[in-house]
Amino acid sequence: IDLSLLRFIRAELTRGYLLEHNEAKYTERRERVYTCLRIPRELEKLMVFGFFLCLDAFLYVFTLLPLRVLLALIRFITLPCYSLSDRRLLQPAQVCDILKGVIMVICYFMMHYVDYSMMYHLIRGQSVIKLYIIYNMLEVADRLFSSFGQDILDALYWTATEPKERKRAHIGVIPHFFMAVLYIVLHAILIMVQATTLNVAFNSHNKSLLTIMMSNNFVEIKGSVFKKFEKNNLFQMSNSDIKERFTNYVLLLIVCLRNMEQFSWNPDHLWVLFPDVCMVIASEIAVDIVKHAFITKFNDITADVYSEYRASLAFDLVSSRQKNAYTDYSDSVSRRMGFIPLPLAVLLIRVVTSSIKVQGALAYACVVLFYFGLITLKVLNSIVLLGKSCQYVKEAKMEEKLSQPPSASTPGKPSSKSASQDKLPEGASAEESFSASITSQPVQPSASTTPLLSTSSSDQFLTTPDGEEKDLIQDGSELKHRSAKKDLLEIDRFTICGNRID
Repeated sequence: IDLSLLRFIRAELTRGYLLEHNEAKYTERRERVYTCLRIPRELEKLMVFGFFLCLDAFLYVFTLLPLRVLLALIRFITLPCYSLSDRRLLQPAQVCDILKGVIMVICYFMMHYVDYSMMYHLIRGQSVIKLYIIYNMLEVADRLFSSFGQDILDALYWTATEPKERKRAHIGVIPHFFMAVLYIVLHAILIMVQATTLNVAFNSHNKSLLTIMMSNNFVEIKGSVFKKFEKNNLFQMSNSDIKERFTNYVLLLIVCLRNMEQFSWNPDHLWVLFPDVCMVIASEIAVDIVKHAFITKFNDITADVYSEYRASLAFDLVSSRQKNAYTDYSDSVSRRMGFIPLPLAVLLIRVVTSSIKVQGALAYACVVLFYFGLITLKVLNSIVLLGKSCQYVKEAKMEEKLSQPPSASTPGKPSSKSASQDKLPEGASAEESFSASITSQPVQPSASTTPLLSTSSSDQFLTTPDGEEKDLIQDGSELKHRSAKKDLLEIDRFTICGNRID
C-alpha cells in the first residue's frame, strides 16, 4: 500500500500534458482574447464616425435648413417668373424643407408656454427613488417616441409631395401636419424633463441621484450581454449607443447652460461641473466597451463587424447624394439610428434663447458671426464625412451598388428589370460613376412609373435570412410575407431582428 501511495504521489508530481494536442481549442481562446482587446478601438472608431454623422444632421437644422427654406420661399414668391413645364409649384425637397421650418417655428413658440423653472422645482421636490424611476420611464418613452415619430414625419412628407393624379389614400396634409407638430412638442417636453432630472442630479448635495442614474448604465450590461445576439441585433445596439451618446452630450450642454445662467456665467462654476460631466461621459464609454466586448465574445462575433457597420452608415451618407436619392440624409440618420434632430433642436433653441440675452448691436453682430461659424463647421464636417464615407465604401467594395437605382420590387416578387438596370454605360468605370454622382442632383422619376417599395443596398448589406426560414414550407400568403421580409427589411433602430429589439 505504501509503495502504491508513493507511486501515486510521484505520478501526480511529475505528470505532464501537451496543449498542442488540442491546438484548435486554445487558438480559438487566444483569438477571443485578442478580439476583446480589439473591441474598444474598433467600437470607438464606429462611435466617433456615428457621432459626427449625428452632429452633421443636427447642425443641418440650424445652418442649411433655414437657408433652404428661404430659397424655397423665394422660388414660391417669384413663381410667375418660372415656367411650369414640370407641373410642380415646388420641388418635393423644397416642400419638405418648408414643412420642417414651419413645424420648428410653431413648436418653438409653443415651448414658451412650458415653464422650465417650475418644472425644475417640481422635480427637485421628489424623492431620489421616485426620480430614478421617472428617469427610467423617460428613457423608455423616448425610445417609443423616436420609433413612431419618424413615421409621422415621413407620412407628412409623402402626403405633401405625393403626385396628385394618384388616387387619394390618406387623411390629408393638414391632419398629418398637426400630428407632426403635436409629436415634436411632446417629444421636446419629454427631453426637457430628462434634462431637468439630470440637472437636479448635478445640483443635489450628496450626488446620490447622479450615482444611481450612472449605475443604471451598468444595469444595461446585465440586460444585454447574457442574451443571444445576431449581427443585425448588434448593429441595432450600436446605432442605439451612438444616438444615446450624442443625446447625452446635448443634455449635458443644456445642463451646463442652465447652471451657468443661474450663477451669472461665472467661469469658476464651470470647473465645479466639470468633474461630474467627465464622470458621466466616462461611465457611458466604459459601459459601452464592456457591453460590446462580452456580447461579441459570447456570440462569436469578430471585431471586423464594426467595419461593416461603419461602411453601412457611410453608404447611407453617400447614397443620399446620388441621382436616385429618395430621402434627405438627416431623415436617413433618423431611421437608421432612431435619432430625430427636430425635437432636440427645438429644445436647445428654447434653452439658449432663454439663457442668453441679446442686447445691443455688438451682441447681434456676435450672433451673426456665431451663425457663420456654425455654417463653416457644418460644411467642413460634411466634406470630411463625405471623404471618409467614400473611403469606407470603397474599402467595403460597395461603390458599384451606388451606380444602381434603389432596388424596387413588389413584396415577394424580385424585380425582373434589375439586371438590365444595373448595367453601367459603356466605357464608364464604376469608380468614375461613383465619383461623378456624389455631387449630382437627384433625377425626377417619370410620371408613368408605378410607386414601388424601395430600399437601399446598405439595408441588404446587413440583412441575412434566418436559417430556419430556408427549411420551412409555408403556404402562399405566408411565403409571400417572409420573402418580402428577407428582401426588403430595413435594419434600422426599431426593426425587429429575430425576436427582439435591442
